[in-house]
Amino acid sequence: TGAANSITVLAASERGGLLHAPDCYMEKLVVGPSCKGAVDLDAPVQDNLRAIAKRLARDVHDLVVIVLDRPRHEKLIGDIRKAGARIRLIGDGDLSAGISAAVLGSGVHAVMGTGGAPEGVITAAAMRCLNGEILARLVYRDDQVERIQAMGVRDLKKIYRSEDLAPGKNIVFAATGVTDGFLRGVRFFGEGIRTLSLVMTKASGKVRFVDSIHVNPQPDFKVRF
Repeated sequence: TGAANSITVLAASERGGLLHAPDCYMEKLVVGPSCKGAVDLDAPVQDNLRAIAKRLARDVHDLVVIVLDRPRHEKLIGDIRKAGARIRLIGDGDLSAGISAAVLGSGVHAVMGTGGAPEGVITAAAMRCLNGEILARLVYRDDQVERIQAMGVRDLKKIYRSEDLAPGKNIVFAATGVTDGFLRGVRFFGEGIRTLSLVMTKASGKVRFVDSIHVNPQPDFKVRF
């Protein structure tokens, strides 16, 4: 669609290091390192926002919360506004939003709402590398229960933390910008393209940005910086 903050992403770990999440929805709450342990998925929105504000030493009115712009979030949006925080509605991409919430200076302090469960696992992998936190719980229809249980999920009401969704010790997370957002989008020139990628490894604690030029290897190709 050309919307901002589109990325391609990969998360990997050793066997068993990433939860095999069912293809259903997941209720999510994502915060940065300063707010780890301060929020509760079962707590009222107002209480969580107050806890976030306290950890960040600011007023609730100064908080920015990202929410997917969906009809199912009507009550959540109302609760956030009633508490006094600001909302940034997005059409897609709660994964990109989650990464922003874990990075200082991004202007995003939390992500709330329901999105895809597999994306929640990928977000958890990023949180393990950035020291952020995601709290999550499966949201499902009655006709999905049997399939979810067949995938090994026993407690359908369980609240998952980052370490539950991505328990691996050797997590690798990589994302490349497609359209402009927290990563610069793809740039085209006559003989190729230029991309910007984020590569993070849990074991080493490294966060790297990789600026790459990909050329069409013709005999007379030219590179543009």
